[in-house]
Amino acid sequence: MTNTKRQEIKERNLRRKRRQQTIMLLIFGGIVLVLAAIIAAPAITRALRTPVERPMADGRTMGDANAPVVVEVFEDFQCPACQRYSDTTEKSLVESGYLEQGLVYYIFRQFPFIDDYLSETGGESDQSANASMCAAEQGMFWDYHDILYTNWNGENLGTLRDSRLISFAEDIGLDMDAFEQCFAENRYLADIEADLALGQQYRVNGTPSVFVNGNQIAPGYVPSWEDLDQAIQAALP
Repeated sequence: MTNTKRQEIKERNLRRKRRQQTIMLLIFGGIVLVLAAIIAAPAITRALRTPVERPMADGRTMGDANAPVVVEVFEDFQCPACQRYSDTTEKSLVESGYLEQGLVYYIFRQFPFIDDYLSETGGESDQSANASMCAAEQGMFWDYHDILYTNWNGENLGTLRDSRLISFAEDIGLDMDAFEQCFAENRYLADIEADLALGQQYRVNGTPSVFVNGNQIAPGYVPSWEDLDQAIQAALP
């Protein structure tokens, strides 16, 4: 074999080796990019929260039904401002003593409106309201309320898709046969629509909207505990 032939074979083998190295680098680089994307992507997981003791809780209410001050809050479980309100203002009300002392009756009103802007029927707002009413049927509305807000991760991102709503019910220990039947038939649609109608009567145009004895407080932004406390004090006899 001539030196020229040997050189050609050597160069051909070298080119083949370089191609193989390039392919391996591309494969490795692709794996790294995929792993980085997985790590960077916001994970949709299920988290539990320690149950909160709520004074005189009954269905979607807290406190004494005969209290002189009635606080109504209209919420959409997809609403980020509702999550903030729940974690701050509502929490302060629970801790304030107004409920135990029979001074305030607190009512959660369903106002699932975010789906309407997306022209969706049975979207995450509607279905989370539906699911929460089925939890209320078993006396666990507030536990379900808490797990929804604990796991909120943005509007229409699948956080409150049907399969997860069912999983949340299981996480808090609901009777799953009863829950799933209630959820599938949207048993409390009429009650949700009644809340929506009341909200329209009150001219609710966003959530959370909070009313004290029928008068809205802090319209246009999330009411602080100071806003609510001041309104309660003014409404007390």
